[in-house]
Amino acid sequence: MSSFTHLDDRGRVRMVDVSDKPATTRKAVARGWITMSPETLARIRESIRESIRESTGEPIGREGVKKGNVLETARIAGIMAAKKTADLIPMCHPLSISHAQVDFFFEPDGRRIRIEAAVRLVGQTGVEMEALTAVSIAALTIYDMCKSHDRDMSVSEIVLTEKTGGKSGTFVRKP
Repeated sequence: MSSFTHLDDRGRVRMVDVSDKPATTRKAVARGWITMSPETLARIRESIRESIRESTGEPIGREGVKKGNVLETARIAGIMAAKKTADLIPMCHPLSISHAQVDFFFEPDGRRIRIEAAVRLVGQTGVEMEALTAVSIAALTIYDMCKSHDRDMSVSEIVLTEKTGGKSGTFVRKP
């Protein structure tokens, strides 16, 4: 009926059986963006500076985000989300992830932060959904922490950029 792997020949949803697949090293990288006002981005930058000052004992300014270091909170949320993907997406396999990393990059336009997540394991199924989920939840965490300053933020262009390992081999998104 369909070439979708999560549907059987009668169109019923199923979890893909990976029990006969060999375990291989698998990695997935995803990215996305959150766009906001320049003022909100400045507050996020200040929240980072405040947390550095706090750890060094220097005085803390008042212009940052009230909830604290936005990007470190989003990083933790993204990593936790990668580990919990099977609890969120019905047909995902629970995985024993060996590595998850979430990074943030301020774009030169002064309005966007690029979010990148990399997830790795040795197993019978890939980690694409885990990387995409990490980016999504990191972006939503930034939104949650900054919404009192800017409800006009937008999350966009969440994509898989790279995947290695497994039967289908390597995928790299073309620019």
